[in-house]
Amino acid sequence: MNIGWYLAVSALIFSIGVAGVLTRRNPVVVLLCLELMLNAANIALIAFSRMHGNGDGQIFAIIVMVVAACEVCIGLGVVVALFRRRLPIDVDELRELHG
Repeated sequence: MNIGWYLAVSALIFSIGVAGVLTRRNPVVVLLCLELMLNAANIALIAFSRMHGNGDGQIFAIIVMVVAACEVCIGLGVVVALFRRRLPIDVDELRELHG
């Protein structure tokens, strides 16, 4: 397959993620849309890696997946902490975290 198809799918998934981040208010949905954006970047990295015939893009994709897993753990921890304090779980109302 041509690399253009992989990049088209990557661009489509990335644009869906951007639209979700910009339009949604629920922090869990925003985290999922950020995951979509990171996975789209992984598809592009692996496509370019296959095009050049080396494994560097695949190694970077694994690093991005590790960072994404850490981001989800921290994000879900913040959401659970907000839910326990009975604070509003709305991205627009959470302008700053109060201690």
